[in-house]
Amino acid sequence: MKLMKIACLAVLAPFAAFAGDWTLDGDASKLAFGSVKKDAVGESHHFTGLSGGVADGVATISVDLASLETWIDIRNERMAEMVFKGFGPATLTAPIDVAALEALAPGESKVMDIDATLALGPATAEVEASVYALRISETRALIATDEMIWVSTEELGVNAGVDKLMEVAELPSITRAVPVTFRFAFDAGASDAAAKPVAATAAAATEEPEAAPTQTAGLAGDPEKGAKVFRKCKACHVVDEEKNKVGPHLVGVFGRQAASVDGYKYSKAFKGLDVVWTPEEMAAFLKKPRDYVKGTKMSFGGLKKQSDIDDVIAYIAAAGS
Repeated sequence: MKLMKIACLAVLAPFAAFAGDWTLDGDASKLAFGSVKKDAVGESHHFTGLSGGVADGVATISVDLASLETWIDIRNERMAEMVFKGFGPATLTAPIDVAALEALAPGESKVMDIDATLALGPATAEVEASVYALRISETRALIATDEMIWVSTEELGVNAGVDKLMEVAELPSITRAVPVTFRFAFDAGASDAAAKPVAATAAAATEEPEAAPTQTAGLAGDPEKGAKVFRKCKACHVVDEEKNKVGPHLVGVFGRQAASVDGYKYSKAFKGLDVVWTPEEMAAFLKKPRDYVKGTKMSFGGLKKQSDIDDVIAYIAAAGS
C-alpha cells in the first residue's frame, strides 16, 4: 500500500509541467511485494488491478486488493478472506510539486524523495520514499522505486489477518516487514480516470475480453514474454531439462501423449486424459486446467489473458524443443 502512495507522488512531479491530465497505464504498471515464511522461504506477489491518474494538481491511484496474484489459488483466496477482507481498495493521493521536474526533457530522469498519503479502510498513513522518474516522451512518463520500500503489517492494520493466515496454513512464521517495489507508467491526455469511482476503475483494469480459440496458438506468441509468464510454472515444471519436479518436465511436450513421461507418477485424472499435446490443446488446458482435466488437484487456476497463453506456449515450444 505504501508503494502506491509513492507511485502517485512520483508520477505527479513529471506531469506537472503540462496542463492536461495523466492516466495510469494499468497494463504497463506493476505493484509487487514479497513475503518470507518459515524464516527461509521467500515468495513474490503482485496486484493486477491498478487504476487512476493525475488531475487538477492531485494524483490518485487505486489498488484493487481483490486483484492479488500470489500464483497459488488457495493462497489468493486465503489472503483475500483473512488479510484484506473489509478494506476495499487502497487509495493513494499526493499533491504535485512541479518545480523540481518541469524542466525534464524527454529521455531525462531524476531521482527524488516523495511524500504521500495512503488510505486503507478507515486508517491513513504517511509514506516517504525514493523514486526514479523518467520522462519517456512528451506524453509518457515512468515512475519506479529507486530503492526497495519496506512496509510494516502492523502499521497497515493487517497483523491480525496475517496471524490467522499463519495459523490456517500451519506456518511457524511469516515476516511482518514486507519489501515492496512498483513501476507506474502514465500517459498524457484528456481523461477522467483520476476522478472515476474506485470500483469502476478497478473493474476496468482487471476485466479481460473473452478471447476466441485460435488455431495459431504457439505461433502467435512471443517467447521472450512467455519466459516471464512461465515464472508461474517454474515451481512445478522444467522446460529445458528432462527433470521432473512437482509436475513432469515439458521437454518435447508438443506431439507427446499426455501422462507419458517416464518416471513421473501421474494422478488418476491425468492418466485418463486421452490427448496428444498440441499448441491448441495446451492453450485450452492453460486457460482452465480444472475444466480441461476433470478431477485434477492442481493448485494452478489458469491464465486469464489469451496473450499470456500464446506467449508461454511459444516459450515452451522454443525452450523445450
